Amino acid sequence: MSFGPHEPGMPLRKRSRWWWLGPLASLIIFSASLVVLWYIVREMNPSAIADTFSKTSWRQIGLALGFTALSYLLLTGYDALALKRLGLSIPYRTTALASFTSYSVSFTLGFPLVTGGTVRYWIYSAKGVRASEVASLTVIAGLTFWLGLGAILCACLFYATDSVAMLARTSPLVVQGVGAAVALGTLGYLVWVATDERTLRVSGWNLPLPGLGITLAQMALGACEVCAAAAVLFVLLPGGHNLDYPAFLAAYIFACLIGIASHAPGGAGVFEATMLLALNRLPYEQVVGALVLFRIIYYLVPFVFALALLALSEMIKRIKRHDI
Repeated sequence: MSFGPHEPGMPLRKRSRWWWLGPLASLIIFSASLVVLWYIVREMNPSAIADTFSKTSWRQIGLALGFTALSYLLLTGYDALALKRLGLSIPYRTTALASFTSYSVSFTLGFPLVTGGTVRYWIYSAKGVRASEVASLTVIAGLTFWLGLGAILCACLFYATDSVAMLARTSPLVVQGVGAAVALGTLGYLVWVATDERTLRVSGWNLPLPGLGITLAQMALGACEVCAAAAVLFVLLPGGHNLDYPAFLAAYIFACLIGIASHAPGGAGVFEATMLLALNRLPYEQVVGALVLFRIIYYLVPFVFALALLALSEMIKRIKRHDI
């Protein structure tokens, strides 16, 4: 996979003979998730799902909208940190527009390196940012997400070991083992970037990685953003089932990881199937209703808003060019 455009002098690498294993694994995950989803949904009562919508309070909707706004606000920090690492000075209003619209579009359409990267380039290029710098920015922002995901997953697995083990139907030792593996991997990366200047080399293209200071900021920012995004779904779930947030958060992260591995846009179908399996103690109809509302609030509403902002931004550009 190449994160940046090919430039003269860069060596072109031949495709590996095992390139098909990745798409095959994604197809298997997606197909298996659809089968699981079908077997769960076919046993449900449609009227019970509709009843869930009517019982969702305006307080829940308001909280979900608030956490959605917080999540996308924190996402703008991903770009801000990446721009700082690249030594680029861009006004925050431009950073916020590029970040919000690129994530809203890529979350809904999938293929973030293509969709999100295109939106970022369209906005940042007007400020003199080159295509290679936009590619670097996209990679560093993605690194922020993974660092935050690893940090918060590790914390959840150790803090709520018994609850996570119950949701995953496994032993606490397995949960702690996974947590230890994630912790070791994260600490290893921190030591690696702290001891020397590190460079990521992809298809002959070099990307200097952030040092320890920015990396720790990435972890904190990414962890907060993941918590805010998960809270959107958590507040939409039915109450009274004694589901603690750390255990739910671990299930949410695993569902996100499986959704990412499937390469389905927004993990559609895969994310839902994983959450339904993890939350099998709750009434399925109510969980499905919450998941549908989550899709609307966290994905559809920002996507429509992002399209409107992009159209407005283009109109303003054309008006300015016309005046000149």
